[in-house]
Amino acid sequence: MSSGTSEEQPPVTGSLAHRVPELGALELLLAVARLGSLGAAARELGITQPAASSRIRSMERQLGVALVDRSPRGSRLTDAGALVTDWARRIVEAAQAFDAGAQALRDRRDSRLRVAASMTIAEYLLPGWLVALREGRPDTAVSLHAGNSAAVAERLLSGEADLGFVEGLTVPAGLDSAVIAHDRLIVVVAPGHVWARRRRALAAAELAGTPLILREKGSGTRQVLDSALGGLARPLIELSSTTAVKAAAVSGAGPAVLSELAVGEELSLRRLVGVPVEGVSLARDLRAVWPTGHRPTGPARDLLSLTRG
Repeated sequence: MSSGTSEEQPPVTGSLAHRVPELGALELLLAVARLGSLGAAARELGITQPAASSRIRSMERQLGVALVDRSPRGSRLTDAGALVTDWARRIVEAAQAFDAGAQALRDRRDSRLRVAASMTIAEYLLPGWLVALREGRPDTAVSLHAGNSAAVAERLLSGEADLGFVEGLTVPAGLDSAVIAHDRLIVVVAPGHVWARRRRALAAAELAGTPLILREKGSGTRQVLDSALGGLARPLIELSSTTAVKAAAVSGAGPAVLSELAVGEELSLRRLVGVPVEGVSLARDLRAVWPTGHRPTGPARDLLSLTRG
């Protein structure tokens, strides 16, 4: 009994995708040819026999020829079916080569991860995330560039980083983002500073009028402070890292404004004293960033997921 139909139709015109059977149907035909049974072929491919029969009939209608004769003794290819099977084998082999090439590209992509992060995130949050990432991706080599938020954006937009992290109030142009954590800036001084003994909160005007140990312009910390004080922050010293600002404050050089994340240990050991401020908001969001329209994939996607955990 032929599985063909007396209502065979000519090939459909249009794009190649409409004229050539889909890959799953060709794999099924090859399995029928190899095993001599539609049922055995269905089991090998993990589909039901009715689904396999339907797929063969659909392919026959699409091509306009009968491909398989079925009988109680099994399934046999028709002459046309044998010829189509030879063509199908070449297509499947080409698809296998395509898949192997795509996997090689994924392996090459997944073998490295380039991260760019602003200083506070790089120093106080990323180490824990990268340790967790290594547990799931031990073969991925990670490189980290720490700089201010402007430098992070530059590396992402030039293709020198796969994923970035910034701390400012705004997302740099050309980047998409996701908020991953919240932070706030606090004013800190050495225990011997006069502000360490004051009982009243600092007013915004007094903070703006006092020379401060600050991060450089372009950093997320500086952006938040300048915005909060209307651009009136006065630098006593400008330094390019959170660690340097903290060390200067501990030495008694003057008041500093730092992330709450960065000074927890110093506050608990009384190496620094927090000074309350009123009339000004120093809260900020910490964000993961990537080039617009290029959602993170591979290790970058996994790292992004870890930041949210």
